Amino acid sequence: MLELASDVIRDVVERALREDVGSGDLTTLAAVPAEARAEARFVFREPGVLCGLPVLRAVFAAVDSALVVTELRPEGAHIERGEAVATVAGPARGLLTGERVALNLVQRMSGVATLAARYVEAVRGTRARILDTRKTTPGLRALEKYAVRVGGATNHRFGLYDGVMLKDNHLAILAAQGFGLAEAVARARGAVGPMVRVEVEVESVEQAAVAASAGADMILLDNMPPEQLRAAVAVIAGRALSEASGGITLETIRAVAESGVDYISVGALTHSARALDIGLDIEVG
Repeated sequence: MLELASDVIRDVVERALREDVGSGDLTTLAAVPAEARAEARFVFREPGVLCGLPVLRAVFAAVDSALVVTELRPEGAHIERGEAVATVAGPARGLLTGERVALNLVQRMSGVATLAARYVEAVRGTRARILDTRKTTPGLRALEKYAVRVGGATNHRFGLYDGVMLKDNHLAILAAQGFGLAEAVARARGAVGPMVRVEVEVESVEQAAVAASAGADMILLDNMPPEQLRAAVAVIAGRALSEASGGITLETIRAVAESGVDYISVGALTHSARALDIGLDIEVG
């Protein structure tokens, strides 16, 4: 079961509420009686994948512990337009104060999960798996990478600290110091040992062959058309995992997947996902 660490949720929610509520919700405090109670439903205005229920619960718990959130659909469910996914009931002031933060986070996370699911569906039947990248919203990486998994895709490294990736700028600086591609891979491997994955970015089939011979665990094939990807996969010959990357869209990803690569990384999963249209409708009467 996918989970978000409670301390991560708490940190994001506290920062979001501090940013939005500040010293107090002036409108609600001025206009809404303290004794007023209300119930509202979270409703999808468009189809998508539901993501963010743990965060939704945390927002309202932080605003007012008397608020009760009831989940109507499970995390990761594919939701149709007009379908309610959760309700919140209790003191009206707390409901109104937490509304925007809860919606912002759930809309963002559901948007990422929905886009990830579309990419996963686009490569169904091939060996390729969809990866995310570090192109995330500052401060929301944990939530967005969780949403990627809820949508059925796979996380790449979480940050700079949990994997080696020799990208073009690293290689350019190393080349200026007299280190070729094979030497760069050997240098990284020697520094981190066998338990840390070493990945290297290449731009040609010839470089892919060098990287595979040098002992790279994973080779990022950057901005290669499908025919070049097929040639690179053939020359790697199973000595390393292959990852296609570079401007891949829903329209082009099927051809990339059919080249035989193991992974396809898509920065758009997190940097270009549109927030899903979800509303909070007050129940009247």
